[in-house]
Amino acid sequence: MLSDDNFASIAAAVCEGRTVYDNLKKVISWTLPTNAGEAIVVVIALIAGLALPLTPLMILWVNLITAVTLGIALAFEPTEAGTMARPPRRRDAPLLSDELVWHVVLVALLFLAAVFGVFTYAIDKGYSLPLAQTMAMNSLVVLEIFHLFFIRNIHGTSLTWKAVRGTKVVWAVVVAITLAQFGVTYLPPLQQVLGTRSVPLMDGLLIVAVGAAFFCLIEIEKQIRLGLNGRRAARALG
Repeated sequence: MLSDDNFASIAAAVCEGRTVYDNLKKVISWTLPTNAGEAIVVVIALIAGLALPLTPLMILWVNLITAVTLGIALAFEPTEAGTMARPPRRRDAPLLSDELVWHVVLVALLFLAAVFGVFTYAIDKGYSLPLAQTMAMNSLVVLEIFHLFFIRNIHGTSLTWKAVRGTKVVWAVVVAITLAQFGVTYLPPLQQVLGTRSVPLMDGLLIVAVGAAFFCLIEIEKQIRLGLNGRRAARALG
Protein backbone atom coordinates (compact mmCIF):
# COMPACT_ATOMS: atom_id res chain seq x y z
CA MET A 1 0.00 0.00 0.00
CA LEU A 2 2.86 2.38 0.79
CA SER A 3 4.54 1.72 -2.54
CA ASP A 4 1.52 2.16 -4.84
CA ASP A 5 -0.80 4.29 -2.63
CA ASN A 6 -3.65 1.82 -3.17
CA PHE A 7 -5.76 0.28 -0.42
CA ALA A 8 -6.50 -2.65 -2.75
CA SER A 9 -2.97 -3.81 -2.04
CA ILE A 10 -4.07 -4.66 1.49
CA ALA A 11 -6.73 -7.02 0.17
CA ALA A 12 -4.24 -8.57 -2.24
CA ALA A 13 -1.74 -9.09 0.59
CA VAL A 14 -4.37 -10.68 2.85
CA CYS A 15 -5.47 -12.98 0.02
CA GLU A 16 -1.88 -14.03 -0.64
CA GLY A 17 -1.31 -14.62 3.08
CA ARG A 18 -4.39 -16.81 3.33
CA THR A 19 -3.31 -18.78 0.26
CA VAL A 20 0.14 -19.42 1.73
CA TYR A 21 -1.39 -20.47 5.06
CA ASP A 22 -3.89 -22.77 3.33
CA ASN A 23 -1.15 -24.39 1.24
CA LEU A 24 0.93 -24.95 4.35
CA LYS A 25 -2.06 -26.67 5.98
CA LYS A 26 -2.60 -28.75 2.83
CA VAL A 27 0.99 -30.01 2.84
CA ILE A 28 0.70 -30.93 6.52
CA SER A 29 -2.77 -32.43 6.02
CA TRP A 30 -1.41 -34.59 3.20
CA THR A 31 1.92 -35.57 4.74
CA LEU A 32 0.88 -36.54 8.28
CA PRO A 33 -1.97 -38.96 7.38
CA THR A 34 -0.08 -40.66 4.55
CA ASN A 35 3.04 -41.19 6.67
CA ALA A 36 0.91 -42.34 9.60
CA GLY A 37 -0.91 -44.76 7.29
CA GLU A 38 2.38 -46.25 6.08
CA ALA A 39 3.68 -46.61 9.62
CA ILE A 40 0.56 -48.15 11.11
CA VAL A 41 0.41 -50.80 8.36
CA VAL A 42 3.90 -52.00 9.29
CA VAL A 43 3.33 -51.71 13.05
CA ILE A 44 0.08 -53.72 12.97
CA ALA A 45 1.72 -56.42 10.85
CA LEU A 46 4.62 -56.68 13.29
CA ILE A 47 2.35 -56.79 16.35
CA ALA A 48 0.13 -59.44 14.76
CA GLY A 49 3.11 -61.49 13.63
CA LEU A 50 2.03 -61.31 9.98
CA ALA A 51 4.11 -61.05 6.84
CA LEU A 52 4.91 -57.43 6.06
CA PRO A 53 2.56 -56.00 3.39
CA LEU A 54 5.42 -53.69 2.37
CA THR A 55 9.13 -54.40 2.41
CA PRO A 56 11.52 -51.74 3.74
CA LEU A 57 12.72 -51.08 0.17
CA MET A 58 9.14 -50.55 -1.00
CA ILE A 59 8.46 -48.09 1.83
CA LEU A 60 11.66 -46.23 0.97
CA TRP A 61 10.63 -46.13 -2.69
CA VAL A 62 7.15 -44.81 -1.92
CA ASN A 63 8.54 -42.11 0.36
CA LEU A 64 11.16 -41.06 -2.16
CA ILE A 65 8.78 -40.69 -5.11
CA THR A 66 5.82 -39.20 -3.22
CA ALA A 67 7.28 -37.00 -0.48
CA VAL A 68 9.40 -35.01 -2.94
CA THR A 69 6.67 -34.74 -5.57
CA LEU A 70 3.07 -34.86 -4.33
CA GLY A 71 3.81 -32.87 -1.18
CA ILE A 72 5.78 -30.21 -3.04
CA ALA A 73 3.03 -29.91 -5.68
CA LEU A 74 0.63 -28.62 -3.00
CA ALA A 75 2.89 -25.62 -2.41
CA PHE A 76 1.92 -24.33 -5.87
CA GLU A 77 -1.82 -24.52 -5.33
CA PRO A 78 -3.78 -21.40 -6.41
CA THR A 79 -6.14 -19.50 -4.14
CA GLU A 80 -9.33 -21.41 -3.35
CA ALA A 81 -12.68 -19.92 -4.27
CA GLY A 82 -14.24 -17.89 -1.46
CA THR A 83 -10.95 -17.34 0.33
CA MET A 84 -11.67 -13.67 1.08
CA ALA A 85 -15.25 -14.43 2.15
CA ARG A 86 -14.06 -16.51 5.10
CA PRO A 87 -13.85 -14.78 8.49
CA PRO A 88 -10.32 -14.23 9.83
CA ARG A 89 -8.85 -16.99 11.95
CA ARG A 90 -7.94 -16.34 15.57
CA ARG A 91 -4.34 -15.24 16.10
CA ASP A 92 -3.87 -18.06 18.62
CA ALA A 93 -5.49 -20.71 16.41
CA PRO A 94 -3.22 -23.81 16.35
CA LEU A 95 -1.98 -25.09 13.00
CA LEU A 96 -2.59 -28.66 14.21
CA SER A 97 -6.30 -28.22 14.91
CA ASP A 98 -8.77 -30.80 16.21
CA GLU A 99 -10.11 -31.23 12.68
CA LEU A 100 -6.63 -31.92 11.34
CA VAL A 101 -5.94 -34.47 14.09
CA TRP A 102 -9.24 -36.19 13.25
CA HIS A 103 -8.31 -36.19 9.56
CA VAL A 104 -4.94 -37.80 10.32
CA VAL A 105 -6.61 -40.56 12.36
CA LEU A 106 -9.37 -41.17 9.78
CA VAL A 107 -7.07 -41.32 6.76
CA ALA A 108 -4.49 -43.47 8.56
CA LEU A 109 -7.18 -46.01 9.48
CA LEU A 110 -8.56 -46.02 5.93
CA PHE A 111 -5.05 -46.54 4.57
CA LEU A 112 -4.64 -49.44 6.98
CA ALA A 113 -7.91 -51.04 5.89
CA ALA A 114 -7.26 -50.54 2.17
CA VAL A 115 -3.64 -51.73 2.09
CA PHE A 116 -4.27 -54.71 4.34
CA GLY A 117 -7.45 -55.49 2.39
CA VAL A 118 -5.63 -55.61 -0.94
CA PHE A 119 -2.74 -57.57 0.57
CA THR A 120 -5.09 -60.14 2.17
CA TYR A 121 -7.08 -60.41 -1.05
CA ALA A 122 -3.90 -61.23 -2.98
CA ILE A 123 -2.77 -63.83 -0.44
CA ASP A 124 -6.23 -65.46 -0.42
CA LYS A 125 -6.09 -65.74 -4.22
CA GLY A 126 -2.91 -67.75 -3.88
CA TYR A 127 -0.57 -65.07 -5.19
CA SER A 128 3.05 -65.13 -4.14
CA LEU A 129 4.14 -62.90 -1.25
CA PRO A 130 6.18 -60.59 -3.55
CA LEU A 131 3.14 -60.08 -5.81
CA ALA A 132 0.88 -59.40 -2.81
CA GLN A 133 3.42 -56.87 -1.52
CA THR A 134 3.62 -55.25 -4.96
CA MET A 135 -0.17 -54.84 -4.99
CA ALA A 136 -0.07 -53.38 -1.48
CA MET A 137 2.64 -50.91 -2.52
CA ASN A 138 0.69 -49.79 -5.57
CA SER A 139 -2.43 -49.45 -3.41
CA LEU A 140 -0.54 -47.12 -1.11
CA VAL A 141 0.60 -44.92 -4.00
CA VAL A 142 -2.90 -44.82 -5.54
CA LEU A 143 -4.37 -43.83 -2.17
CA GLU A 144 -1.82 -41.02 -1.84
CA ILE A 145 -2.69 -39.71 -5.31
CA PHE A 146 -6.42 -39.71 -4.55
CA HIS A 147 -5.69 -38.06 -1.21
CA LEU A 148 -3.78 -35.33 -3.05
CA PHE A 149 -6.82 -34.47 -5.18
CA PHE A 150 -8.97 -34.46 -2.06
CA ILE A 151 -6.71 -32.22 0.01
CA ARG A 152 -6.40 -29.60 -2.76
CA ASN A 153 -9.79 -28.23 -1.64
CA ILE A 154 -9.99 -28.10 2.14
CA HIS A 155 -12.74 -25.44 2.28
CA GLY A 156 -15.06 -26.78 -0.41
CA THR A 157 -16.00 -29.78 -2.52
CA SER A 158 -13.41 -31.68 -4.52
CA LEU A 159 -16.12 -32.93 -6.91
CA THR A 160 -15.93 -30.16 -9.49
CA TRP A 161 -14.37 -30.01 -12.93
CA LYS A 162 -11.95 -27.35 -11.73
CA ALA A 163 -10.83 -29.60 -8.89
CA VAL A 164 -10.39 -32.60 -11.19
CA ARG A 165 -8.57 -30.52 -13.80
CA GLY A 166 -6.04 -29.53 -11.17
CA THR A 167 -2.92 -27.62 -12.13
CA LYS A 168 -0.02 -28.36 -14.46
CA VAL A 169 2.23 -29.08 -11.48
CA VAL A 170 -0.23 -31.57 -9.96
CA TRP A 171 -0.72 -33.49 -13.19
CA ALA A 172 3.00 -33.42 -13.97
CA VAL A 173 3.84 -35.14 -10.67
CA VAL A 174 0.89 -37.56 -10.95
CA VAL A 175 1.99 -38.62 -14.45
CA ALA A 176 5.61 -38.92 -13.30
CA ILE A 177 4.66 -41.08 -10.31
CA THR A 178 2.34 -43.25 -12.42
CA LEU A 179 5.12 -43.90 -14.95
CA ALA A 180 7.55 -44.66 -12.13
CA GLN A 181 5.12 -47.14 -10.59
CA PHE A 182 4.59 -48.87 -13.93
CA GLY A 183 8.35 -49.07 -14.25
CA VAL A 184 9.02 -50.73 -10.88
CA THR A 185 5.99 -53.01 -11.32
CA TYR A 186 6.57 -54.29 -14.86
CA LEU A 187 10.22 -53.70 -15.89
CA PRO A 188 12.38 -56.74 -15.02
CA PRO A 189 15.52 -54.76 -14.04
CA LEU A 190 13.54 -52.68 -11.52
CA GLN A 191 11.64 -55.75 -10.34
CA GLN A 192 14.98 -57.27 -9.39
CA VAL A 193 15.90 -54.21 -7.36
CA LEU A 194 12.65 -53.83 -5.39
CA GLY A 195 11.48 -57.42 -5.42
CA THR A 196 8.26 -56.59 -7.23
CA ARG A 197 6.11 -58.69 -9.59
CA SER A 198 3.83 -57.79 -12.50
CA VAL A 199 0.27 -57.03 -11.36
CA PRO A 200 -2.56 -58.54 -13.47
CA LEU A 201 -4.75 -56.00 -15.28
CA MET A 202 -7.95 -56.76 -13.37
CA ASP A 203 -6.15 -56.53 -10.06
CA GLY A 204 -4.68 -53.19 -11.14
CA LEU A 205 -8.20 -51.93 -11.85
CA LEU A 206 -9.27 -53.19 -8.43
CA ILE A 207 -6.51 -51.13 -6.82
CA VAL A 208 -7.73 -48.00 -8.63
CA ALA A 209 -11.31 -48.78 -7.53
CA VAL A 210 -10.14 -49.02 -3.91
CA GLY A 211 -8.54 -45.58 -4.30
CA ALA A 212 -11.77 -44.16 -5.74
CA ALA A 213 -13.80 -45.62 -2.86
CA PHE A 214 -11.35 -44.08 -0.38
CA PHE A 215 -11.76 -40.69 -2.08
CA CYS A 216 -15.57 -40.93 -1.89
CA LEU A 217 -15.50 -41.78 1.81
CA ILE A 218 -13.28 -38.88 2.85
CA GLU A 219 -15.18 -36.49 0.56
CA ILE A 220 -18.49 -37.48 2.17
CA GLU A 221 -16.95 -36.96 5.60
CA LYS A 222 -15.69 -33.52 4.57
CA GLN A 223 -19.09 -32.41 3.27
CA ILE A 224 -20.77 -33.53 6.49
CA ARG A 225 -18.13 -31.71 8.55
CA LEU A 226 -18.37 -28.51 6.49
CA GLY A 227 -22.16 -28.60 6.77
CA LEU A 228 -22.00 -28.95 10.55
CA ASN A 229 -19.46 -26.11 10.78
CA GLY A 230 -21.70 -23.91 8.64
CA ARG A 231 -24.70 -24.54 10.87
CA ARG A 232 -22.64 -23.81 13.99
CA ALA A 233 -21.48 -20.51 12.47
CA ALA A 234 -25.04 -19.60 11.51
CA ARG A 235 -26.29 -20.29 15.05
CA ALA A 236 -23.44 -18.21 16.49
CA LEU A 237 -24.36 -15.25 14.29
CA GLY A 238 -28.07 -15.68 14.97
